[in-house]
Amino acid sequence: MEGTGGEGRGSMSMQSIYERVRSLASSNTVVIFTLSGCCMCHVVKQLLFGLGVGPTIVELDRDAHGREIYDLLLKLPGSAPGQQQPVPAVFVGGRFLGGIDTVMGCHINGTLVPLLKDAGALWL
Repeated sequence: MEGTGGEGRGSMSMQSIYERVRSLASSNTVVIFTLSGCCMCHVVKQLLFGLGVGPTIVELDRDAHGREIYDLLLKLPGSAPGQQQPVPAVFVGGRFLGGIDTVMGCHINGTLVPLLKDAGALWL
């Protein structure tokens, strides 16, 4: 899923933004919040595509409320302390998995594929 473009550019409350992120994460098996020019976002997307996952992708720089979502992602528990860029932010099975370090760490230690299978993102 791509962002919604420029329509509806108005300020949403942080609660509304939280509800939107929560709804996206809970109604899609894998969700990645990205920026279109971010190389680390590209790496995570390619890893998941290569594993056979079809994630929902929200490009914050193309979303009407991307700035607000970006600010919310900075505050998520489990985000790297002091991180300056909260993307890519990966949700699996409705729960926040983490960013590039967490996803790559899970891939390297062999826990990513079982996690994706348990969430229903992979069938094999």
